[in-house]
Amino acid sequence: MNRWPSFRRPAGGAGVLAVEPHRTGRVGWLRASVLGANDGILSTSSLLLGVASAQATHASVLIAGAAGLVAGAMSMASGEYVSVHSQLDTERAELDRERARIAADPPSELQELKDLYVARGLDPALAGQVARQLSEHDAIGAHARDELGISESMRARPLQAALASGGSFVVGAALPLMVTAASPPSIVIPVVFGTSLLFLALLGGIAAHVGGSDVGLGVRRVAFWGAMAMAITAAAGWLVAEVA
Repeated sequence: MNRWPSFRRPAGGAGVLAVEPHRTGRVGWLRASVLGANDGILSTSSLLLGVASAQATHASVLIAGAAGLVAGAMSMASGEYVSVHSQLDTERAELDRERARIAADPPSELQELKDLYVARGLDPALAGQVARQLSEHDAIGAHARDELGISESMRARPLQAALASGGSFVVGAALPLMVTAASPPSIVIPVVFGTSLLFLALLGGIAAHVGGSDVGLGVRRVAFWGAMAMAITAAAGWLVAEVA
């Protein structure tokens, strides 16, 4: 987690320091979007394959997929909102407690900041000076960032997470559903499996690129676990049909 802003001096020499861009501000919506799209592709394709492997009619497979899209999108959006709001409630409660401590005992809280900066490598005199100046400027902001690890770019945003997760689920789930609708019933299983695996690999690569991480690793990780999930679900559908 980046708790401190990074700065660079503009090209050409002296001047006002400019903030260096980072990707940490994308973490909240990127995580929710990737999770939603991945779950949309994977859960819907697995559902389609499981129902198709159970010898269901083409219409029944499409109905199951459409129901899975709607139910999954609502589940993802509501679940993401509730979970991220719980995180936000915790952050707010921590900040309220910290404000109360600062108001009740400013010297102790100032010493706490100083100790944190000493532990990070500043000498005691400089750490005390930094703690005092930051506290005079924005005491709760300094404690939130350096003691609690809460920064503005990383704050919990429930509505943003819910919209990103639910919306990306719909987009992801629509892909295997459209492939199923366009495929002849006789080859729907291999076509859905192959195209969904391709969609998952592309998603893993795009997410890794946007996040600035290893694209190849992202592709392999998502594709491997996606193939496992679809294969197991298809086998389960076939087994139930055989037993029934």
